[in-house]
Amino acid sequence: MQQEAGVEGEALEVWIDQDLCTGDGICAQYAPEVFELDIDGLAYVKSADDELLQDKGATTPVPLPLLTDVIDSAKECPGDCIHVRRVSDRAEVYGPDAE
Repeated sequence: MQQEAGVEGEALEVWIDQDLCTGDGICAQYAPEVFELDIDGLAYVKSADDELLQDKGATTPVPLPLLTDVIDSAKECPGDCIHVRRVSDRAEVYGPDAE
């Protein structure tokens, strides 16, 4: 089992708001293990077993080795649609709604 990322060991998850996705694919370039563009041209998160999660608001755990790539994806996303949050309290730590 892959260790999940987190601030001080807390588990983090990521999701994409497809309504804001511009389809640039920057996220898939940074972290292809976590993000993928679908046939509709929008980005989605993938499950740990590489399955595209197309349900609205679907989340996937952030693997610790990919934390920096996922954070960079959220920072560089032109659509501001990538949200990284703590699993414990669902507080956004990276992305457009982060404090």
